Amino acid sequence: MFFVGMALLVAVGLSFLIASDAGTLIGLEQDQFGSLVAMVAVLVLVAGGTFGRRVRLNEIVAGSIMWVGIFALVIFGYSYRTDLERYGSRLISQLSPGTAYVSESGDSVRFTRSMSGSFVVNGSVNEANTRFIFDTGATSVVLTVEDAQRAGIDIKRLSYIVPVRTANGETEAALTRLNRIEVGGIVRENIPALVAQRGQLETSLLGMTYLETLSSFTVSKDALELKD
Repeated sequence: MFFVGMALLVAVGLSFLIASDAGTLIGLEQDQFGSLVAMVAVLVLVAGGTFGRRVRLNEIVAGSIMWVGIFALVIFGYSYRTDLERYGSRLISQLSPGTAYVSESGDSVRFTRSMSGSFVVNGSVNEANTRFIFDTGATSVVLTVEDAQRAGIDIKRLSYIVPVRTANGETEAALTRLNRIEVGGIVRENIPALVAQRGQLETSLLGMTYLETLSSFTVSKDALELKD
């Protein structure tokens, strides 16, 4: 009963603080702080379940420290959730090349160099997920036949008449136009592109018809940055 009463007192006390227009509390706005009230009560009630039997003093002290730590972690995680999300996104981009790390301002995106030495870039073409290789040597965005099909391009109507040079030598590609291409949140519409013949290209290329629309793109050590 002691812990039940304590939970109710904590909840009521915190509610009065919130209702009193106290401004920012422990780094949280009032509406954010208010959402912690129920959580505090639950934690105290759970603690009451733990201590609702005859226990030794050292067990009480250890249990109290544990619940104080849990409550502190809850407050910390809630207060810095935006920063934790950002750092988590950056960590994922480091561990998974191709995954974008978007800056706080939202106007630039970074990618990590893959183990092969190239920059793999995850994006989309006409809403279809597409994996690119960053390639400033490609004068155009170049899609594989498979990526073109997923993007809704009618490959049967393409004419392979544009001469191009690839690692396998000279060949021809088909000219097309992409309704929408998105990389790391940077969207461009109505972008000229090429479709390679089947078997001529393993991964689509993020070439200059997209890159030249950016404010800048830079390569620094193992990081690629695209700026809107």
